Amino acid sequence: MATKTALPNGNGALSREHAAEIQEQKVAVTPKRRKTQPKKAEDEGLLKSLCMLLCDHQIGISVNLVSLLLLTHMFFPRARSRTTKFLQMSYYNPETNMYGCGTDDLPFVMLWSVIFTGLRVAIMEYILDPLAKLGGIRSKKGLDRFKEQAWLVVYYTASWALGMYIMYHSDFWLNLHGIWQGWPFREVEGIFKWYYLVQWGFWIQQILVVNIEEKRKDYAQMFTHHIFTIALMFLSYGYYHTRVGIVILAIMDFVDIVLPTAKLLKYLGYTTICDIAFGVFVVSWLLTRHICFMMVCWSIYAYAPVDMAPGCYIADSSSKETQFIPMSNSTAFDALGGNNIWRNLMTAYTDRNGPICWNPSIRYYFLALLLTLQVICCIWFATIVRIVCQVLSGSSADDVRSDDEDDGEDEDVEQHHQHDPTRTIFNAATTCGESGMSAMPMMTPKEEEVGVDALTFARMNGASLRSRQQARRESSRASGISIPGHGDRKELLGRIGCDKT
Repeated sequence: MATKTALPNGNGALSREHAAEIQEQKVAVTPKRRKTQPKKAEDEGLLKSLCMLLCDHQIGISVNLVSLLLLTHMFFPRARSRTTKFLQMSYYNPETNMYGCGTDDLPFVMLWSVIFTGLRVAIMEYILDPLAKLGGIRSKKGLDRFKEQAWLVVYYTASWALGMYIMYHSDFWLNLHGIWQGWPFREVEGIFKWYYLVQWGFWIQQILVVNIEEKRKDYAQMFTHHIFTIALMFLSYGYYHTRVGIVILAIMDFVDIVLPTAKLLKYLGYTTICDIAFGVFVVSWLLTRHICFMMVCWSIYAYAPVDMAPGCYIADSSSKETQFIPMSNSTAFDALGGNNIWRNLMTAYTDRNGPICWNPSIRYYFLALLLTLQVICCIWFATIVRIVCQVLSGSSADDVRSDDEDDGEDEDVEQHHQHDPTRTIFNAATTCGESGMSAMPMMTPKEEEVGVDALTFARMNGASLRSRQQARRESSRASGISIPGHGDRKELLGRIGCDKT
């Protein structure tokens, strides 16, 4: 095809026709350039500015708040009646060497939320970051992902170990009837109460994490999950059902150790061990969240009405039971608030030594919440099993990340995936970032951060070299998956294993 060259006129000027073409091209190009220019951000608002400030100075803010509390407690004796509630557990009974429950425990929970805010970032930056670099991780995204998962491993390992220790030395170790026998448990041992309150503080701190950092596509489900978790702990603590609470927490924590561990192994390049860890995750998910969890739900339905006599329990100022009014005495039972569900659920906060009534219909409220979570877990697990079966049969589950997502990725992460020799089915721990500290608001591109969504598989047999490289490039910059016929559910696996139920 010949190229038409414009020559100057005799007077050295371009022809009018060519000049008009040049002017037309300039007019056409100008709006395209304007489209690519980012618009200046408007005023972010006070709330967003405060969130950014909190996100950038989590350690400093936490240290200053704790230091202010300690200095106030030390140098202002008149304030100690208030500051003591933050620094130590309330309602200690020297006669029984046990602790009661009440509203004065809430400041202690708040303090631990602040402590976790600073402790988490400090461990990630000063301990986990050097370890990640020693492991060969250099990219910003890789470091963030490693630190997020390593922090989860650190916390859940400690919480699970302590929860198992408490249950092992309790009356309800491998005994579902023991969860309910002897209720109401107005007083508990110190380590029992400390564990419950600290866990409560951790989940409140998780609310801060998902709000002060860059919003992810699964923000709504993560925020909702944390709200329900905190609500369940609040209600179980107010109704003296801490035993069943600690059982469920310990059951769920184990999965939250295995999956982040598998991802850490993936980031470090130990693909074979990573595959084994993912296999352990699938088995542990089935055992803990579908068998053990359902056994606890069954005990709520079948054992609680048998082991807990329906009626109202009255105690004195020392929390010692003095009288029992059976439910069959309908007049006295109703007068004591036996049919007032919410009043009984809040007894520990409103009247810790007052009457508390057990109405068997209350168990249906807890069962409704727990079984709803079980349905969600079943959907997630069915999806995982279906993907595994598809890959075993030779099919593939390709990444269909939406086109509006930025394709940018750190170079060393891209090279890592291009040379990744892993070809086995259990290579499910890809570089996806979960809840926790990831990219700050100034970082681009934004990512879709989800949990076991890292199940990104590509057909390895019979595929060309180009298709394999393309699949790896896509897997390095995305974390959603596509199931044939289910493209609208690419976030279905979000947060599996990283969440408490």
